[in-house]
Amino acid sequence: MNRLSFLLLLLSLCSASSLAHAQSSRLNRCMDARGQSVYTDRPCDSVGAQSRLPPPAPTGSTLPRDTLGARCPRRLSELVDALRTGILSNDVNRLSSLYLWGAVSDAGAQRILGQLESLARRPLVDVVPVYPRQDQEALPDEGQTAAAQGSDPEPPAVRHPVGLRLEQTLPGSVSRASTVLGLRRQYGCFWITL
Repeated sequence: MNRLSFLLLLLSLCSASSLAHAQSSRLNRCMDARGQSVYTDRPCDSVGAQSRLPPPAPTGSTLPRDTLGARCPRRLSELVDALRTGILSNDVNRLSSLYLWGAVSDAGAQRILGQLESLARRPLVDVVPVYPRQDQEALPDEGQTAAAQGSDPEPPAVRHPVGLRLEQTLPGSVSRASTVLGLRRQYGCFWITL
């Protein structure tokens, strides 16, 4: 009986050790006070952020169904969903169908397909929109209000994303990898570029 108790104790210690190791190598996705994503291997509250869990990773045959069929993504949300589906299913062909291939040489196409293939292999953490920088917008003269400049204050312009940043981890690691994809609208559809 003592031998059985010892084996059960040893088994529970091994399980606790492997669980602690798995938790220590986990990448946490957090949101800071400004609403920016923060990625860390420590608990979110230890870096002054709140937990922001990614959507649950699909398993087996529960990958999201490709609802686009033969048509292109007409809304940005459709493009993001198609990107997620392509990466989660490791489908470089799906990613290549979202790429704007106009005026790409054969050598350029081979290079782009290689880059898309490496994106498809990395575990996806998040897809984040990239906006134009604030300092690129026209600002009023310093020290003058809009009324002093002789015009009514304009409401802030609606900013549209100019790209998508893929937040991924390197396979078998918690090291973060970020890739910014260009975003183009052509033929009434959204497309990615590298």
